[in-house]
Amino acid sequence: MIKIDSYEYYYNPEDGKYYIRKRKNSTHPLKKLKDKLDKSKDKKDRKDKTSKGNRFDDADNKVNKSRDKVNTGNKKNKSRDKVNTANETNKSYDKADAMNETNKPYEKADAVNETNKLYDKADAVNETNKLYDKADAVNETNKVDITDHSLYKMSVKNNHKHPIKVSIVMPTYNKYHQTSLSLYGLSKQTFPHAEYEVILVDDASSDNTSNILKEVDVPFKFKYIQMKQNKGRSSVRNIGINHAEGDLLIFLDGEMLAPPAFIENHYKHHVHESNLVVTGAMHYEGVYTFIMPDYNEDQVAHLKELVGRDPEYRRLYENYEQTKQHSNAPCPLVTKEDIDTNRFQRLSFPNRYFLNSGLKHFGERLEGFTLPYIAFLSGNVSVRKANLKKSGLFDETFVGYGAEDWELGYRLYKNGVQFVLDPSTVAYHQEHGISKRKVKEQWGNHYRFVKKHPNIDVLILSLEWKELPFMHLHQTLVEYNQLEERFPNEYNELKHAFCTMLFRVIEYLNSGQPVTKLYDLPEGSEERIKIHQQFETLRPRGFDYLASSFEQIYYL
Repeated sequence: MIKIDSYEYYYNPEDGKYYIRKRKNSTHPLKKLKDKLDKSKDKKDRKDKTSKGNRFDDADNKVNKSRDKVNTGNKKNKSRDKVNTANETNKSYDKADAMNETNKPYEKADAVNETNKLYDKADAVNETNKLYDKADAVNETNKVDITDHSLYKMSVKNNHKHPIKVSIVMPTYNKYHQTSLSLYGLSKQTFPHAEYEVILVDDASSDNTSNILKEVDVPFKFKYIQMKQNKGRSSVRNIGINHAEGDLLIFLDGEMLAPPAFIENHYKHHVHESNLVVTGAMHYEGVYTFIMPDYNEDQVAHLKELVGRDPEYRRLYENYEQTKQHSNAPCPLVTKEDIDTNRFQRLSFPNRYFLNSGLKHFGERLEGFTLPYIAFLSGNVSVRKANLKKSGLFDETFVGYGAEDWELGYRLYKNGVQFVLDPSTVAYHQEHGISKRKVKEQWGNHYRFVKKHPNIDVLILSLEWKELPFMHLHQTLVEYNQLEERFPNEYNELKHAFCTMLFRVIEYLNSGQPVTKLYDLPEGSEERIKIHQQFETLRPRGFDYLASSFEQIYYL
């Protein structure tokens, strides 16, 4: 049998369990004190049964004091136990803290992982949003914005917000097939697609040109302006200018096929100089991309010669010859693949009319050339918008073909613009039928030109009618200016007669009357005699070109 009093409980804080252990041999202090108190109580009870209440009170007080001592001891022990327990607990906490410290890196890693998970979720959301943004951007880009004006309707495709550097203004009229290829060529440019726009102004075409907007897939901003009635080249170009966002304008006819570096080669000239006109039209290249039913005899003969360079083109032409009586539609020769591979150049040919007429002698900058404004040929020319604002836009009284570009070029020239010829800016003119109305329209507009600017450096162009080369025109103008400078008070009758005849050449051509007797004076009149006398001294004084030009129109 186990004696309970011989054993005691104790708590092990390390494992949190209770154990028993054998007590020491010495009597527990609390038991000794209890026995002593009991003996003392019994003794006093026996001796002082008759004692007064105060004695009992004293004894009670003593007992209470003893009890208080015991309680104090107990309290001290309890305090020690609490301290020990606290220490043990603190040790446990310390261990726990140590474990926590050990776990903290893991906890931090877990926290980082949780944070990363949040970031991953955020990234996933961002990526999703990007996809939606891209989709929205595509939707915005593919959306066609339409503005209905009283004169025209404008539709904008790929309407992004990126700043535009170059605006290409392209007028077109009933050139659906050629214009489609032209837009394809412009989509293959090396110049950044987001930095240029094409403004196609359809001058109320009656063919399928209106289908181009929904047919073409182009990477640049595309503005299609459809006129509600035919207004003419000057008017539609001005509308294009007014809708242009770029600082640099390139005027390009709707049937011009531009090589990949076309825009880039135009733009590079204007980067460091702000007062230029750059033209590729003087280095004219023609190409037959379609067999057109309205080709004239010369064009048909020329095309037959060119198709012989390529077996496939020759086969296409021969098939057309066999079936042309059954169709009056254009027959395609050049495909988009031919443009990509430059195979179309086998059907191209150069026409160096201007260069062969003398301009090649003056170099790229036409230095010293007295008629540089003729390089402003709107089929392929670039100029800053600021220069146009200074000189004015196209004169809209010019209707139909011819001279409207030279007239604007002349104003630019008078405002000090430098003209540049660059063969790298050449584009290929897709050949088409030539309207018989063009000749009459050309002389009509030339007449407007000389009426607006009846100056010798404009009137001198009338000599082109005599098929004199531009070098001859230039030298004649140089000598006329020298005559004015060296003999300001002489040759007045001859100079007046010369300018009058130059004007009448164009006037008669415009009205359709014969170009003869441009300055008919009665025999023996004083003015006639003076003119003859003055003329006789021109060559001896070194004015050979002026004398030659004068007599070619005086004796008509």
